[in-house]
Amino acid sequence: MVLALILFPIFMAGLAALAPSNRWRPWLLPAAAVPQGALVALVLVRPELQTYGDWLLLDPPGKLILVVVSVLFLFCSFYAVGYLRYRRERSNRVFVACLLVFLGVMSLVTLAHHLGLMWVAIEATTLSTAPLIYFNHSKRSIEATWKYLVVGSVGIALALLGTFFLAYSSIGSGSGVTLTLEGLLRVAPKLSKPWLHAAFILLLVGYGTKMGLAPMHTWKPDAYGEASGVVGAIFAGGVTSCAFLAFLRIYQISLAAGEAVFASRLLLFMGLFSMAVAGLFVAGQRDFKRSLAYSSVEQMGILMVGLGIGGPALYGTMFHVFTNGVTKGVLFLSAGNIHRAYASKSTEQVRGAMRRLPLSATLFVAGFLAITGSPPFGPFVSEFAILNGAFDSRHYAAAALFLLFVLVVFVGMGRTVLRVVQGRASSEAADSGYRDGPLTAAPVVGLMLLVVLLGLYIPVPLGSLLREAAAYLGGQA
Repeated sequence: MVLALILFPIFMAGLAALAPSNRWRPWLLPAAAVPQGALVALVLVRPELQTYGDWLLLDPPGKLILVVVSVLFLFCSFYAVGYLRYRRERSNRVFVACLLVFLGVMSLVTLAHHLGLMWVAIEATTLSTAPLIYFNHSKRSIEATWKYLVVGSVGIALALLGTFFLAYSSIGSGSGVTLTLEGLLRVAPKLSKPWLHAAFILLLVGYGTKMGLAPMHTWKPDAYGEASGVVGAIFAGGVTSCAFLAFLRIYQISLAAGEAVFASRLLLFMGLFSMAVAGLFVAGQRDFKRSLAYSSVEQMGILMVGLGIGGPALYGTMFHVFTNGVTKGVLFLSAGNIHRAYASKSTEQVRGAMRRLPLSATLFVAGFLAITGSPPFGPFVSEFAILNGAFDSRHYAAAALFLLFVLVVFVGMGRTVLRVVQGRASSEAADSGYRDGPLTAAPVVGLMLLVVLLGLYIPVPLGSLLREAAAYLGGQA
């Protein structure tokens, strides 16, 4: 059954590549997302369906990431149908097919327990999402695509080298060379420490590039700025979550090898540094889509801080993966609607969105409040849990810096958001005639309701999954 999670979306991608109708082809996205969601639900409740050989296994962290990306893709699939109706002048064959391929390789990332296969799956997410950035066929979009490919390829090459180093570290274990997660966890205490340290650093930089951690984040502002809103949501909530899961595997091995202190120091530094860089660059940002990119850099930093604290902060860290994913969906989809209404991303031209596009502007503001950790939204609960974990483990300096950088990002991002939604549109501001429609508004409303729900109540099945994931990583619920 787990093979169906990988092969079914790829089969649908083949249908999309062959489908002749530019008008009806986008409906293959929800036609794949709904059955895929049902498959995910079935696999989650049937443990006997969660393995296929030694290389494919759905463990608690993998289950959580699978749910995050499947939920986000489900909402985005309906939104994409509405979005592509406004882009009838351009063929959507490659766009639809690549989105479906991404859904398949994302499932492979969550299932892969062989680190070589996992690396292949992460590289496949790069190749399947790169054409999505170039959909507008502009000079800036091709530049962003190449930057994404070049920077991402350097990062993934370093991750491959780190994977080799990790395999080499197991030579002296007496059990032979292995790259399966279970095999490495079993021999972890016998791994060569110098080679393990080198592997950890290379994999942190490699998969950190894919996540968009500073200073490897340079592809993010261009890619997020030039991609459509639906692609930005997939990147910020899907691609980064898959990369984070890949790094979680290395984190597990390091803990099992007794290198928790070594890992913690690096992760706390990288996380806080990413948050600081995001705060620095988000201030005064005049491109509201690029400001979302820097917000994503901050959120990846938050995840690394939670992972670096470990123990009592792991529950909040895993919860933040979920809340960040769905909240980024709200932000990028609503921002895409505003961009379409004004035909501009600059706050010099985009003013008074609350008057021209009241629903999307309201959702954009609500998404901003949520992602910056304001109550009563989901990210507030997950960030508070991480902060509480920092105090419980006596990481007082990290907690203080965490709060400072969250405040800086809130102020900086708030200036950009308020410039977009307040006032009146200037006479020079273009009006494309776009107004919110059912397919481009309802998915954003649905995601926003989910963000609010997660701030007020955590459903029992999700709570159980979060506790399982935290315990699997050595944390506390």
